Amino acid sequence: MIRKAFQNSIEVKTQILNDAAFMSKIQQVIDHIVALYRTNPENGKVLFCGNGGSAADAQHLAAELSGRFYYDRQPLHADALHVDTSYLTAVANDYSFYEIYARLIVAKGRKGDVLIALSTSGNSANVINAMKTAQKQGLFVVAMTGETGGEMKNHCDVLLNVPSKDTPRIQEAHGLIGHAICEQVEAALFPKPQQ
Repeated sequence: MIRKAFQNSIEVKTQILNDAAFMSKIQQVIDHIVALYRTNPENGKVLFCGNGGSAADAQHLAAELSGRFYYDRQPLHADALHVDTSYLTAVANDYSFYEIYARLIVAKGRKGDVLIALSTSGNSANVINAMKTAQKQGLFVVAMTGETGGEMKNHCDVLLNVPSKDTPRIQEAHGLIGHAICEQVEAALFPKPQQ
């Protein structure tokens, strides 16, 4: 059973690796983020949202940009929208859980910013609401989902739909895709001097 989990994970990632269109979409996201930070270094930002394991992935990837990935460099403005528990519990209580991310998009998102929305099913209502709000505000919206894309496929500029219906395998691929994006953004914005 352990070997099967490893094998299934490898197979999903190999499908992505061999899919030129999928790889091109990842590059499109990288190019857009790099352009955002280059043209608006003071205020441009990448926002992330998701629920459960996808929230953990959102927080992880935001930290890779705002902290560092491979080497020391200037921080980049990136936030996971669920990390303020006082805000989260107040809005969920006073409005609804459906509103938690959309209200922060209104507060923080500006035209040209990037929203990366994660959901293995592609059908998380609060994430979809955030995406719709982001589109209205002129953000560039990226959806990271499972195979079908769910409803999220209808509310994004780029769909990165991992070719699997198995939640753990989808999340593992989201982590790899996110790492590839963060690595390339860092390398483009902060090229290391030639040795």
